[in-house]
Amino acid sequence: MEKITVDAVLENLQTVIDFATEKLEERDCSMKIVMQTELVIEEIFVNIASYAYHPEIGPATFCMAFEENPHALLMTFIDGGKPYNPLEQEAPDTTLALEERDVGGLGIFLVKKNVDEISYEYADGKNILHMKKFF
Repeated sequence: MEKITVDAVLENLQTVIDFATEKLEERDCSMKIVMQTELVIEEIFVNIASYAYHPEIGPATFCMAFEENPHALLMTFIDGGKPYNPLEQEAPDTTLALEERDVGGLGIFLVKKNVDEISYEYADGKNILHMKKFF
C-alpha cells in the first residue's frame, strides 16, 4: 500500500491528486478511472480540509493499493479530526432544482456514484474511510 500524509489544507489537494494520478498512470489505468478517482479524492479531501480540524490544522493520510483479481483500486482516507461518518449524510434530492436543494450532501453522493464499495469506521481516534473501485 502506498500512502501520502499532508496537512489537511486546500493548498495540498493537488499534491494528493498528483500522487494518486502518478500511481494510476503507472498502471495504465483508463482516463475515465483517473478522472473518477480524482473526483473522489477532491470531494473527500476538501471535506477533511474544510471541517475535520476546523479551525485548527491536522494531518490527512491518503492510502492506495491495487488488487489484481478482479482488478480494483483500494483507497483509504484517514484523519484525526472530529468524528464524522459521511455515509450518514442524507442523499440530496437531485430531482429538485439547484436553488431548491439543501446545502451539502452532493459531494458524498458523487463519491458513492464513482466507487463500488465504501465503508467508514472510527478507530483509535481516527476517521477512516475505505473505498474500492473496480476497473
